Amino acid sequence: MKSDELRDLAIDALDDVKGIDITTIDVRSITVITEYMIICTGRSTRHVASLAEHVAKKAKEKKVANVRVEGGKESEWVLVDLGDVIVHVMLAATRTLYSLEDLWEPVKELREHKTKP
Repeated sequence: MKSDELRDLAIDALDDVKGIDITTIDVRSITVITEYMIICTGRSTRHVASLAEHVAKKAKEKKVANVRVEGGKESEWVLVDLGDVIVHVMLAATRTLYSLEDLWEPVKELREHKTKP
């Protein structure tokens, strides 16, 4: 499955179970660990776990290899690693505290600035 299709599958799965503020960051030009990061908020620890489980289930149904889920016990922040797409599902307070969007955007801007003549 192409990375764009995998990204769309994850977004659709999050939307299916009412994920909040789904954000996609294209990190292809700034890292080799993945192509897209998706960040989503859940209303409660149970909702966070359910969102992550649904993404993993939908990916497995499409025969995505090596689907890994981390952080399910506490469920304040659950990571679903689909290889080319990494999904972060968080409680609102956890998302605000770690502010992943703010961590990645400056790196992207620096990388783009460095490559300009």
